[in-house]
Amino acid sequence: MNYRHAYHAGNFADVVKHAVLALVIEHMKLKPAPFRVIDTHAGIGLYELHGEQASKTGEWREGIGRVIDAKFSPSVAAALKPYLDVIRQLNSGDEIRNYPGSPLIASNLLRREDRLVLNELHPEDCAELRELFARDRRVKVLELDAWIALKSLLPPPERRGVVLIDPAFEQPRELDRLARGLQEAHRRFATGTFLLWYPIKDTGSVHAFRERIRGLGLAKVLVAELAVRKIAEGTPLSAAGLIIVNAPFTLRDKLNSILAELVSVLAQGDGAHFTLEDIGIETSSDS
Repeated sequence: MNYRHAYHAGNFADVVKHAVLALVIEHMKLKPAPFRVIDTHAGIGLYELHGEQASKTGEWREGIGRVIDAKFSPSVAAALKPYLDVIRQLNSGDEIRNYPGSPLIASNLLRREDRLVLNELHPEDCAELRELFARDRRVKVLELDAWIALKSLLPPPERRGVVLIDPAFEQPRELDRLARGLQEAHRRFATGTFLLWYPIKDTGSVHAFRERIRGLGLAKVLVAELAVRKIAEGTPLSAAGLIIVNAPFTLRDKLNSILAELVSVLAQGDGAHFTLEDIGIETSSDS
């Protein structure tokens, strides 16, 4: 396991993924009943952007480095505010030095009665995660294989929840494992909101993955993808996507506006674009 998210923390893909996570959590908070967030590939939770790993790539400069001070329309600025406020709270002055992973974003947005389960298989990363959340009684940290963790954690006691599945994509056929994992997880927790992140390097494989998700016959599935430049094999990551199952009913319209403005802010060359498509059985005829 040689993957370290620190090399990519705060890049364009993180911006989209974490903005969507924040939007979903904020929607869940509209109801008083408690809920649970489960993060299957949690990482270390907090990343130093000027540290050795992040400095080697500097990807954050073309991601959150552009977004944090960008001028958005009032509605988009309001939608992004919970996410961006978490980042601002971790930094002082005008310079961004720290970037929160999904665990810190979730923990900062959750209420006292909500719960957060963080799973990280890498032992060193898991140890850092435990230390980071040692004093937060809402948070439980596990060191399990992500797919085993899903089986043991679903359904959550609250019967309301958000599940973020964000693999490292080091193993072959990871998209197949992601599709199988969603099918099993949805069987256990059909009412949960699932966020599945994936990189887009081979458009053929991603198309087949999306069709496999479509073939699961789930009622509500939204695909959101963003490319910062033309997708080309053998080049650094230029596009990534999210499969969102049981998305909040307000999310599609919000994302349509958010992605339209983010693609302008994050564009790195020709071919920058975003895709938003419903592939669930209730809505596929409208996409």
